[in-house]
Amino acid sequence: MSLSFLARCCETARSPFSLLGSVRTATKRAGGTVRNHGGSPGKRLGLKKFSDQHVIPGNIIVRQRGTQFHPGQNVRMGRDHTIYATTPGFVRFYKQKWLRGDRKFIGVVLHRGEKLPRDETSLGRSRYFGLVDLTAFTKSSTSSQTSA
Repeated sequence: MSLSFLARCCETARSPFSLLGSVRTATKRAGGTVRNHGGSPGKRLGLKKFSDQHVIPGNIIVRQRGTQFHPGQNVRMGRDHTIYATTPGFVRFYKQKWLRGDRKFIGVVLHRGEKLPRDETSLGRSRYFGLVDLTAFTKSSTSSQTSA
């Protein structure tokens, strides 16, 4: 009887799990948790047309959330704050004083070298009812024909 008792004591000393019962071991490694879960796809916001790029009516210039850019001359803002061109021309970016800071504006000009904001009182209107003033083109084309 004493031999069997000693044999049992030595057996328990060899295996630490015999006192605790059966212990279950992991079959897979522990994976961490994910914070953002992949979420939804990107909304493709940002500038679509850059300065001095040619646009036609309806071209989207900026997709944005909120009003980082405000509409200037010859552009409009959609209900999701998308700014798009209303007349053909070239894109222009400019800043203006607004209350205590500056606001960034986007506009469209007829000729590539023009600056915005356009002073229509001194320069006159270049477009009437959203249409291009063709008299400027006929004057320039007749002067080029006479010089040729």
